[in-house]
Amino acid sequence: MKTQGLHDLLACLSRVLQSEQRRLAVAAGLPAVQWTILHYLRQANRYSNTPLALGEYLGLTKGTVSQSLKRLEERGWVRRQADPRDGRVVRLTLTRTGLAQVDDNIDVEWRNAAASLPTAQRVAAEAALKQLLGEWQHSRGYRSFGVCNSCRHFFSGTDSHTCGLTGEALSADDSLRICREHA
Repeated sequence: MKTQGLHDLLACLSRVLQSEQRRLAVAAGLPAVQWTILHYLRQANRYSNTPLALGEYLGLTKGTVSQSLKRLEERGWVRRQADPRDGRVVRLTLTRTGLAQVDDNIDVEWRNAAASLPTAQRVAAEAALKQLLGEWQHSRGYRSFGVCNSCRHFFSGTDSHTCGLTGEALSADDSLRICREHA
C-alpha cells in the first residue's frame, strides 16, 4: 500500500500552517511557541488548562512551558490560578488581552480555502484525517486531546451534559473544547 503521497501532502500542509503561525506570532511580537500556547489555552477545557496538559499537548519540556508562561503572564495575556478544589493544581486562563491576541479573524484565509472544497469532500477529508490521527495517536500511545463531546465519557442530557469519567456537569462551552482525558 502506497502512503508516501499522503504523508508528503500532510507534511507540506503542516509546514505551511506552521509558517503562517510563525508569521502571526512575529506580528504579535511573540516567539511561535508562545503563540501556540495562547491558541491551545483558547481551546482547552477545565481538565486541560494546566501546565502539565499544555506540555503534553505541544510536546514541550517543563522548562519551556514554565518560561513561556512566565513571559505571557508578564505581558498580561495569561493568568495562573490555584484550583479551588485542589490547591496543588495550577489552572491557566487567557486574560481578555490574551484572548484578543488569538481572535478567530486570523483564520480567514484557511476558512476560505477549506470552503472552496465541496461540502461532501470537506466532510470526507475531515473524517479520514480524524481516523488517521486517531490511529497514529493510538499506535504511539499519545493522548488524543479530542473535543469533549466526541469522547466516550461524554453524556448529553436534555438540559445539561456530564463527564462520565469525573461525574461533573459540563457546560455547552466545555463540551466544545479539547480535553486531556478524551477517549
